[in-house]
Amino acid sequence: MSADRTGLAGLIARMKRPLPYFAGTGWALPALILAVFVAALTEPMVPALMKPLLDRGFSGGQLDLWLVPVFLLGLFAVRGVAGFVAQYSLAYMANHGMVAMRDRMFARLQDAPLSLFSNASASSLSNTLVYEVQTGVTLLVNALLSLIKDTLTLVALMAYLLYLNWKLTLIVLIIFPGVTYVMKSLSRRLHRITQSSQDATDRLAYVVEENVLAHRIVRLHQAQASQAQRFSALSHELRKLAMKATISASAMTPLTQMLAAAALSGVIVTALWQSASSGITVGGFAAFVTAMLMLVAPIKHLSEVASPITRGLAAVERGLNLIDRVTPERGGSFTAERARGAIELREVTVRYANANVDALGAVNLRVAPGETVALVGSSGSGKTTLVNLLPRFVEPTAGQVLLDGVELPQWRLGNLRRQFAFVSQDVVMFNDTVAANVALGQPLEPSRVRAALEAAQLWAVVEALPQGVDTLVGHNAAQLSGGQRQRLAIARALYKDAPVLILDEATSALDNESELAVKTALQRLMTGRTTLIIAHRLSTIEHADRILVMHQGAIVESGAHAQLLRSGGHYARLYTLAREGGLDAVQDEVL
Repeated sequence: MSADRTGLAGLIARMKRPLPYFAGTGWALPALILAVFVAALTEPMVPALMKPLLDRGFSGGQLDLWLVPVFLLGLFAVRGVAGFVAQYSLAYMANHGMVAMRDRMFARLQDAPLSLFSNASASSLSNTLVYEVQTGVTLLVNALLSLIKDTLTLVALMAYLLYLNWKLTLIVLIIFPGVTYVMKSLSRRLHRITQSSQDATDRLAYVVEENVLAHRIVRLHQAQASQAQRFSALSHELRKLAMKATISASAMTPLTQMLAAAALSGVIVTALWQSASSGITVGGFAAFVTAMLMLVAPIKHLSEVASPITRGLAAVERGLNLIDRVTPERGGSFTAERARGAIELREVTVRYANANVDALGAVNLRVAPGETVALVGSSGSGKTTLVNLLPRFVEPTAGQVLLDGVELPQWRLGNLRRQFAFVSQDVVMFNDTVAANVALGQPLEPSRVRAALEAAQLWAVVEALPQGVDTLVGHNAAQLSGGQRQRLAIARALYKDAPVLILDEATSALDNESELAVKTALQRLMTGRTTLIIAHRLSTIEHADRILVMHQGAIVESGAHAQLLRSGGHYARLYTLAREGGLDAVQDEVL
């Protein structure tokens, strides 16, 4: 960002960017403008009272004393009402804009390319969405109110000063270029510090996120001290940046006040000279000095306003950058109520960014509707990449992927993903009720929820919970065991009733008794549906119509279980080792 955008004028120009999110508040903006205008007009009335009070009230002139309290009470009543209306109107607009901005950011996260989540940590995104936007808008609200109110107050007081004595007013005007220079210089430095502070805050939050997610590993490896050192180093870096920001922000006020004091000295000397030569009255001089001293407060506020505006805009702009720079996932226009489940890969190659080899290399595959296909192979052989192509979680570098003869990019994205149900060994649940987790993304029908839970052999467990299906499951269903969480994921897939199933070690966390029951449920679920199974335990895929053996991104064998055993190739050797109990140790070596 160019340096000229960090001065007060540049900051005001940058504030135009978030304005669309604060539109549509109806009465709030006119009420704000009117209230601030009225409040600003009341400012010169206090020094205006000084002139008749001194010239007539204390000099034996005629002055109705009862008018003074009436005037002051009325003046401060009007000012109080105007201030309240201004603050309420601005807060109403700010909260409306904050909600609109957060909703837009969250919606953008929901349809952002998956590369965003690979390049940005969860703590950074959540920090921007929740903390940065709220902090930024709060700072901008207070700063904007001060900016508008104090600017109008300054204009009103300067107009009154010009009316009283234009020569003395010229002396006052001398301080403004100096104030502008001070604000521009310090706000430029503050802008750089603020950006560095945001980066440091993201890194600090990421350390916390890592340690929360890996708390067992940290304790197991006795890594508390080293992790605390990481955290402390970043905390100290953030502290240093905070002190630098404080120095830059705090220096504005004393420098501005020194300039104001110099101008006041010049005014007093000139006024004393004028009083001898042109007969300026005591009341006129007092009114002028009072009005000039009242200038100090708005000038001080305006000199300080650059700091919260800089910090607030830097925070809000992170959210706006997320909205403006992240391109949503795009799909085509083709839709189908329910796909038949025919899958085809034509010369599909996938190479991830910064990788030296292909994750998949020119793979060709056809899966008929209703066919059950199992994928086996060592870690890194391309199994997960292949199945992630189907819901477009991964895009091919070359080649075509088709569902029912239609290339995936031609499908409307939401409609495409409705055709797939996915059960992984890495279960993800939301801190919501059991029923809401089962019916995720679909209308909640209690009878269907119960049927899905029964089929997943989980109904008895759920029924025993304090609120049954309405029980909150906690963070990632922490209240349930690993096997119960996996069965809950199976119930979710059963509820979705998609024509294509993707099972990634779906029974890996189950005990033998539960595994047998869930296998039966899965067999019923797979009937009439296209199913892709990623498996390491070969005993779970003997029933598959076809087994694909993958190695280094290629399909090296394909056939039914019995056929592959007879061929005596990779699968046969792997199966023999598995039966001997050596699968976990030698699988990667064999394949």
